[in-house]
Amino acid sequence: MIHPHTPQVYLVGAGPGDPDLITMKAVKAVASAEVILCDRLVSPEIIDRYVNKETEVIYVGKECSKNASTPQSLINTLMIEYAEQGKSVVRLKGGDVSIFSNVLDELKALKQNQISYEIIPGITAALGAAAYAGMPLTARDHATSVRFLTYYKSEILSDAYWKELGNSDDTLVFYMSKGNLNALVEKFLEFGAMDGKKIAVIEQATTPYQKVYTSTLEDFKRTLGNKTFVSPSLVIVGKVVNLHEEFSWLSAETQEGLYFKSVTNGSILPNPQNLFEYAV
Repeated sequence: MIHPHTPQVYLVGAGPGDPDLITMKAVKAVASAEVILCDRLVSPEIIDRYVNKETEVIYVGKECSKNASTPQSLINTLMIEYAEQGKSVVRLKGGDVSIFSNVLDELKALKQNQISYEIIPGITAALGAAAYAGMPLTARDHATSVRFLTYYKSEILSDAYWKELGNSDDTLVFYMSKGNLNALVEKFLEFGAMDGKKIAVIEQATTPYQKVYTSTLEDFKRTLGNKTFVSPSLVIVGKVVNLHEEFSWLSAETQEGLYFKSVTNGSILPNPQNLFEYAV
């Protein structure tokens, strides 16, 4: 059901990569937008297929592993300024708009400036990656529940929590953690009883470049510990990883290359001739 008012800003999840996974409601918002503030992890095909040729598309990507990110303050300023000009604005994010994103900062900025908005959810990376790798996240007799976590710096999780995770029957999905995989595995081996559990690293999930690497936690350092994984990569730990080999349905003939552009290679920042100055 459509709200009786027309929001000035739509916070939209574009899905995890495959452009066919975007929702119909998200397509409607994108197609009617006058301005789109677009993250790096949005399929370029979505822009090609659904965006009006007159729409201004501004790429505001974040790639923290390369220290190349559009400041959140700049994104907020762009969103507010365009909305105050009376334009329909879409803030387009990869995956789901509310999972490990800065949506709260954007909501606060919109609320403080009394700008109406609507949140349009998308398929988050965990669901897309698991489905395209044949790993039901809560498969019966394999997992009791699923947790979404991140481990991009060591102080995020306490030792007590690592011990609880290691002894849990939950499927554990780690976002933004590819740079700390050896430390992540060491934590499980140090604190956890990991019998029957494996780890999967899924590169560029749901795209033609998807690759899935699996290992036992004990063998990870030897088999995959020296590998540099492509961004984005999602990590799944649990017994459900054992289902990948039997139930994977995606063609093994994946392409080599990068599906998403790097922030430092191809991103477009706002035209400096715009009438307002940007926060930094």
